[in-house]
Amino acid sequence: MKIGIIGAGNIGGNLTRRLTALGHDVAVANSRGPETLRELAEETGATPVRAEDAAGGAQVVIVTVPLKAIPQLPDGLLDGAAEGAAVIDTGNYYPQRDGRIAAIEDEGLAESRWTERHLGHPVIKAFNGTYAQDILDRPRPAGDPDRLALPVAGDDEAAKRTVRALIEELGFDTVDAGGITDSWRQQPGTPVYGLRAGVEAVHKALAEASPERPADFRA
Repeated sequence: MKIGIIGAGNIGGNLTRRLTALGHDVAVANSRGPETLRELAEETGATPVRAEDAAGGAQVVIVTVPLKAIPQLPDGLLDGAAEGAAVIDTGNYYPQRDGRIAAIEDEGLAESRWTERHLGHPVIKAFNGTYAQDILDRPRPAGDPDRLALPVAGDDEAAKRTVRALIEELGFDTVDAGGITDSWRQQPGTPVYGLRAGVEAVHKALAEASPERPADFRA
């Protein structure tokens, strides 16, 4: 597939490494310009681009930037994506980093719902509780007892199927975590966040989540 990655930090960089190794056509962007991505491009064969060009023709777009940077992304960021493109949001709200976001804290808006309103496109929430190094170190074949499972939430069922298939290709099982309204179950401070476990444990952790945001994740 043609995949655009916006954000080249730990998650974005390691997804670039794995997805190119699997043979996908990856374009990667960051906030500092394509010239700063030369080493990653040489390592992986990905194409470094400007953020406004990353989604061009992409069937999957991965947005992996701090929440505070979402409103500063270029207008029309996803206009050039392929029809029906799946947009993955890996983000989390950390008020100590992002500043206080009233819609999330006061209105109880799920983090990814806030993000998709800014992007103007439905998103699939995935990889937000995944350790970046695990993307490189913890893939396992299907059926392996040590294979990790990742929760995936979203309202667009076709896009969710695309994302789940991609994650499974990367070497991880997936668990349907419901729609974006339910995606609070995988936000920071919930039992599944950062959980390294299989399908059954992930299902259990999602069911045990509380909608009350922990004090450590409030401004």
